[in-house]
Amino acid sequence: MRETFRLGRIRGIPIGINWSVLVILWVLAWGLAAGYLPQAEPGYRTSEYWLVGIAAAVVFLASLLAHEMGHALVAIRSGVGVHGITLWLFGGVSKLDSEATTPADELRIALAGPAVSLGTAVLAGAGAWAADALGAPALLVAALTWLATINVVLGLFNLMPAAPLDGGRVLRAVLWRRRGDHLSATISASNAGRVFGMVLIGLGVLQAAAGAAAAGLWMVFLGWFLLSAARAEQTQALLFEALSDVPVRRIMSSPAITVPEDLTLQRLVDEVLLQHHCSSFPTLDGSGAVTGLVTLSRVRAVPRERWTDTMVRQVATPLDQVVRVGPDDPTPQLLTRLAEAPDGRALVFDGADLVGVISPTDIVRMSDLALMGARR
Repeated sequence: MRETFRLGRIRGIPIGINWSVLVILWVLAWGLAAGYLPQAEPGYRTSEYWLVGIAAAVVFLASLLAHEMGHALVAIRSGVGVHGITLWLFGGVSKLDSEATTPADELRIALAGPAVSLGTAVLAGAGAWAADALGAPALLVAALTWLATINVVLGLFNLMPAAPLDGGRVLRAVLWRRRGDHLSATISASNAGRVFGMVLIGLGVLQAAAGAAAAGLWMVFLGWFLLSAARAEQTQALLFEALSDVPVRRIMSSPAITVPEDLTLQRLVDEVLLQHHCSSFPTLDGSGAVTGLVTLSRVRAVPRERWTDTMVRQVATPLDQVVRVGPDDPTPQLLTRLAEAPDGRALVFDGADLVGVISPTDIVRMSDLALMGARR
């Protein structure tokens, strides 16, 4: 899931949100202000319901972030890199650089998120009890009670033994330890996720038929997402297994065709793009140092009438935003990093020397070959 806005960093981990968070924020605030809070504590002004509803929704999003931070911090302590957390419509995603290397690490990372959610629920529940005992406004007590309840639901739902939920990771860790086979455990957990997704879709259809159309549609949507994610996870597991022994040098395009960063886009098109069957080119400064990466899609985004006075450096992705790997790095780790790359491409450096470029075409070709071999 790609981020739309970058919020900052926590413990060195980049934190971002996808635009869909605004949808869930509105739905939660509206549900609280127009439904739950007036029913739980009638007699307040509409503006007060909305003020408390928006505040509670924001705090809930913060609890989602805390859930993901739990995963991320335990992953880091287990030696697994984390290159970001993104909040979106269905919660949050911790973007790990690689898989856990042992079942025990997998189990700890998986359980950390639900543990944080349940801990948050305890804190919110204690806060509601204390606020009530101290005579705080009943509206505040109701909001804290809701936060406690929703975090219990979040924690327990995520513990369902079905990938890609945290409970699916727990199931995979248990099966991995028992069987000694990571791939087999992943496939079993993914199959459980597919079954759970289909169950949710069926329950959603029944709920809609019973008259609760909005709730039923939401459950169908959630089930469809889990079903799709479980299928994708199984395919990824098969692909990563097939590519586990394939180094980056086997898939990169080499040598890399470079262009000066002070070239105009018109000259780039006329003198480079039309002469080479490539869609991405590393850019160089006057001293020959690599400064970034320009792609055909970035050139297309510039109106044609501006090509003669727009320089390559003005549209290229800066080097610090480009995925960089070594020729002997494992391909599965590269695929994980490319999932969040702005251009879906990587530059391959052997020390300080640029030795190749990896494009989506290179990935698709090697993935197809790997999966063909895995099915034999």
